Amino acid sequence: MSHPGLEDDLIYLDYNATTPVDPRVAEAAWPYVTTFFGNPSNSYRYAEEPRRALEEARRRLAGLIGSRPGEIVLTGGGSESDTLAIRGIALAGGGDHVITQRTEHPAVLRTCLSLERLHGVQVTYLPVDKHGLVDPAALEAAITPRTSLVSIMTANSETGVLQPIAELAGIAHRRGALFHTDAAQAVGKIPLNVDELEVDLLTVAGHKLYAPKGVGALYVREGVVLEPVIHGGGQEHGLRAGTENVAYAVALGVAAELASAELAYGPDRLRILRDLLHRRLDERLPERVRLNGHPARRLPGTLNISVSGVGGADLIAATPGVAAATGSACHAGSREPSPVLRAMGLGRERGLSAVRLSLGRWTTEDEIETAARLLSDSAHRLSRP
Repeated sequence: MSHPGLEDDLIYLDYNATTPVDPRVAEAAWPYVTTFFGNPSNSYRYAEEPRRALEEARRRLAGLIGSRPGEIVLTGGGSESDTLAIRGIALAGGGDHVITQRTEHPAVLRTCLSLERLHGVQVTYLPVDKHGLVDPAALEAAITPRTSLVSIMTANSETGVLQPIAELAGIAHRRGALFHTDAAQAVGKIPLNVDELEVDLLTVAGHKLYAPKGVGALYVREGVVLEPVIHGGGQEHGLRAGTENVAYAVALGVAAELASAELAYGPDRLRILRDLLHRRLDERLPERVRLNGHPARRLPGTLNISVSGVGGADLIAATPGVAAATGSACHAGSREPSPVLRAMGLGRERGLSAVRLSLGRWTTEDEIETAARLLSDSAHRLSRP
C-alpha cells in the first residue's frame, strides 16, 4: 500500500520526527468529524456512537500495550502525557524528589525544571554512558525515601537507544517509588507490555504511530493517584478535563490496532533495511561513518551516524532528495551539537556531523539504496578540498 502524501522524488527518512497518517486511520476517523458529532458525555442518541467509539479506542490501545481499557487516559499528545505523569505524581504529595536522566525529551526535562523552580521539588538527572544507557546502579544510589517518581524514556528519539526499563522500574519499586516511561518512540515499533515492564505510567504519542498530531495517551496503572493538570468537567477520570476529541481518539485506536498486527513482522523488516542503509553508507564512505548509540539496544528503524569531515546540517541541505534530521526535531536549526550526543560524551565535531535516519511503514529497499547513494555522493562533494 502506497501513501498519498509521500512524493516519488523525495525519500522520507524522518519517521522519528513524525509519521504520515495512515490512510486507513484517516478513513476511520473522518465520520467522527462529520456524521457522529455528538458530545459523548451526554445521554441522548447523538452521544451513543461517539461514546462507544471512545471506549473502543481505549480497548484497541490497551491491547497494544497490555493494559486494561480503564487505565488509558486520552490526551492531546506525548508532551501533555509526560507533563500529566510527572507533575501529577510530584504534586500529589507522595514525596518531593524526582529522578530522570540527561537524554530525556524536553517535555520531561522542562517539566522537571518547572517543578524545581515553581514547587521546590528536588530533581536528580542521571548521567548516561557512551552508548546513552543509564546505569541501574546509579539509579539505585540516587533513590531516597523522599523519591516519589522515576521517569526514564523507553527509546531515545535521536539514537533509538533502548533503556533497560524493566530493571530500572524494579529498582524504583523496591525502594518505594513509582515509575514512568516516555514510550512515545517505542509504542508500535517494538512489542511493549506494561506488566512485563513493571511501569506505573507510560506515555503514548499518536503522531509517532501513524495517527494525527494532537492526540496521545497516558497509561495510568489502577490505584496510582495523580493531581490533574487540566481541571473542569471531569472527563478522562477527572485527570484531563474538556470534551474529548472523538475523531482523533478513533484515529489513535485504529493506529494502535494496525501496529499490533504489524509487530509480527514490522520490526524485523525495518531492522534489515536499517542495517542495509548502514552497510551501504559504510561501503561508499569507508572509515568515515561512525554509529552514535548502542549497536544492538536500539529501535529497529533508527540509524544515527556521524560522517567525518562533513557537517550533518550541510549534508542534509546538500541532499534534497532525502528528508532526514540532524538530531531531534525539537532542536532543528541549532548549530550546537545535540544535547543527547553531548550527554553521551561525544565531541563537538562528531556531534555536529550527526545525522538521524529513521525508517517506517512505507520505506522500501529501493529507497534505501537510493538514499545511500545520494547521501554518500553529497558527502564526497562536500569534503572535496
